[in-house]
Amino acid sequence: MNSLTWDTTFRQLFERCAQLHRSGQTRQESWYSDADLEFLAAIGYTGQEFFDFVDDHCRYNDGPSVETALLVAAVRRDYFNVIQKGVKSTHTVSPSELPPKPAEVDGIPWLPRLITKARAKLRGEMDPDTMYGCGGDRAFFAKHRIHPADFLRVTWAAGDDDRKIIDFVKSGGRLG
Repeated sequence: MNSLTWDTTFRQLFERCAQLHRSGQTRQESWYSDADLEFLAAIGYTGQEFFDFVDDHCRYNDGPSVETALLVAAVRRDYFNVIQKGVKSTHTVSPSELPPKPAEVDGIPWLPRLITKARAKLRGEMDPDTMYGCGGDRAFFAKHRIHPADFLRVTWAAGDDDRKIIDFVKSGGRLG
C-alpha cells in the first residue's frame, strides 16, 4: 500500500463497490479482490466495516458520504498505525457488551452506547453485526451537530475519561 495515496485507493474502492451495489450486487462477497482485502487490512479495516459504509451510503438518504467514510477510516488508520503499531486487536466487542440504546448519561440518550462503539471502532474491535455510524449513530450526530470522525478523534484523545467526551457533546461539538 502506498501511504501517500491510500485515500485515493479508498475512494476508488468505495466508488467501485457503490457502483456494484447500485447494479444489484448488494452482498460484499463478490466485491473484493485479494488486493482489496490486503489494502483494507493495512488501514485496520475489515471488509464488513467497509461494506457497512457503502451499503448505508447506497440505501439511505442520510447514509454516509464517501468523504465521511474516508474521514472515519483516516482516524481508524491513524490509531491502527500510531497506537496499535499496525497490530490488529484479537478482541471483538459483542453486541451484548454495548450499553442499551436508551441508556443515557447526563440526560443524553445513546451516548453511552456510542462511546463504547467509538472505542471499539478505534481499536478495530467491531462485531460484524455492529456498525459505527449506523442510522442511530447518524441521528445522534445530526442532533448534536458532530461529525462522526470528530467524535472518534475526541474519543481517542479522551482515553478512558468519559467526561471529556460528554462535555464535547454537550458543547455541541466545540473543542476546547
